[in-house]
This record gives sequence, C-alpha cells and structure tokens, in this order.
Amino acid sequence: MAQPDQDDLPIRTIGADHVALREQVLAELRRRIVDGEYQEGERLTETRLAEDFGVSRNPVREALRVVEAEGFVEILPRRGAVVATLDETAVRDLFSVRQQLETLAAGLAAERATPEGIARLRDLIEQANTAARAEDFDQLAELNSDFHRAVIELSGNRWLHSISAAMYHHVHWVFRAGAAGRAPHSSEEHVRLLEAIEAGDAAAATTAARLHVEAAAAAALSG
Repeated sequence: MAQPDQDDLPIRTIGADHVALREQVLAELRRRIVDGEYQEGERLTETRLAEDFGVSRNPVREALRVVEAEGFVEILPRRGAVVATLDETAVRDLFSVRQQLETLAAGLAAERATPEGIARLRDLIEQANTAARAEDFDQLAELNSDFHRAVIELSGNRWLHSISAAMYHHVHWVFRAGAAGRAPHSSEEHVRLLEAIEAGDAAAATTAARLHVEAAAAAALSG
C-alpha cells in the first residue's frame, strides 16, 4: 500500500485541542464578566466555574490567570478569585488611554478611509440603533466596541490595532454598565465622527473623537 505524502497529512500541533478549549473557556468567562452575569466582587472558584462551563478545572485555572492579568479578576487573600471592581481610578485610566488612541486613530482614518470602510461604520451605527430600540444592551455594547475597532482598522496603523485589542474588552465592560442611558448620545457622537471621517477632515475627526471619549468618561464616572 502506498504511503501518503507527508504534505497531504493534516497538521496537528501538540495540545491544539487543549488550547482551543482554554480559549473557549476564556472567551466565555470574559463575556460573562463584561455582560454582568458575574458581577463585581463576586467570588469565582475553579470548581464553580468548571461546573458552569462543563469542563475540568485545568482550562478554568488557565483562563483565570489570563483574566487576572487583563484586570477583570483579582486574587484576594482568603477569598481567591473575585470579579474586579470598576473603581474611579480604573475608569479614569481607561479613558485617558482611550483618548490618546482614539483621537490618533480618528485623524488617520479621515486621511486613509476607503468607501468600504465608511460603509462598514455606517452599518455598525445602524445595527447599534436597532439594538438600542430593542433594548438589547449586550449586543449594543459589542457593537459600540466594534465601531471603535473599525475606526482603528481604517487608520491603517497596525500598532494602534495591536495596542488597543485588549482595551476594548474593558471598553465593552464600562459601556455595558450604563448602556441604557448612554445609547442615544453615543449614537449621535458616532454619527459626527463618521461624518468627519467621510469628509476626510482629520482635524474635525480628531475633535469628534476627543469629545466622544470625554462625554463617555463623564457618563461612566457619574454612574
């Protein structure tokens, strides 16, 4: 019997299935935190999470390490892992970084945007408005982050894209907490940002992004 050519054999990496399971647990754990299913200060034991997800404790343990490093979970003496609290300092720090990244991205996007990219932003705004009318605030929070990620993609700056990737999980978390009251204002601010980018006006786009982040920060800190 002829032996199969090595190039025709499927490539499997050591531990591929384990990594995939860990990533699934990580994504679900992060989602439940940012959507408020696991609330601030709530204790998250490995046993409890393993039961919630229907997995062994190993991928849960690894996922907890990641969300701790990301700032979603804290390890406290005698309590173990608990969902982190969005205190004022954490929120201010987040918006300080957002302002720097998003104003830079907006100006670059105005210079580099394609018609397809503009259409993508417009579609995300329409989807967000639909979610807001349906009071689907989980979806609205995800679309809010998608809009800002899309602006960063339009900037064409791969460093901005890389640096901001982890940040938008926290943006989602903060936005979701006050989505019901923030939604109409956020939509109007997104439209102004889109219009400036579409017009190719870098200065106006930078200003629109700055004002949007300032308004979002004020809403989050007053909530």
